[in-house]
Amino acid sequence: MLKPVHAAMCHRQRGMTLVELLVGIAVGMFVLAGATLLLSTQLGDNRRLLLETQLQQDLRASMDIMTRELRRAGSTTLAASNVWQPSLGLPTQNVLAPITVAEGGEEVTFQYLREGTRQGPWGFRLNGGRIQSLVGASGWQELTDRGVMEVTAFEVAEEAAVAEQVPCPKACSADPLDTACWPTLTVRTYTITIEARSNLDNAVRRSQSSRVRVRNDVLGFNGAEVCPA
Repeated sequence: MLKPVHAAMCHRQRGMTLVELLVGIAVGMFVLAGATLLLSTQLGDNRRLLLETQLQQDLRASMDIMTRELRRAGSTTLAASNVWQPSLGLPTQNVLAPITVAEGGEEVTFQYLREGTRQGPWGFRLNGGRIQSLVGASGWQELTDRGVMEVTAFEVAEEAAVAEQVPCPKACSADPLDTACWPTLTVRTYTITIEARSNLDNAVRRSQSSRVRVRNDVLGFNGAEVCPA
């Protein structure tokens, strides 16, 4: 009497068919493919974010150095000699004041006193996808890392200089409106622009711009070294 029941139970407990197995494998493959795609996209986004952060940090560091250096152009320990004082006699022009920007703006050179005696020249230029820094007698040194980024554009542009006359107590001649000999004070401002791309992913590009107000204004003596006596 037990044999028929055992046979019926065995018949009802049969396993999966081949079709069911193939459908299960296909569904699993689709799920696995979706998870792999999601993971790959996330890893790619993380890598791009790291490259963008590195590029931005390197650009900002380079810009900070150039801004700080250009702002010092014309700095001298003898600034008092450029201003008339009864005890110092006639003022003199600041020979370190000139700033030279090459045509196209891809190179700028200037001078200032560093460590008391070293006056440069200092400067920056674009050369072969990298920015170089002019370090006095040591010549041009690498400022940006070519292994990290390639500088695609570098420009130093001078804004229109603002020149104002420095009033003197007296006119230049008997004409009370004659101010031709009064000295002038020129305020100088430059804009530095850098564009670069990552060497590990050309699609990662960033740019930086900085406006630099040179601290040392240019004092010009229009035909006279001092105000009329």
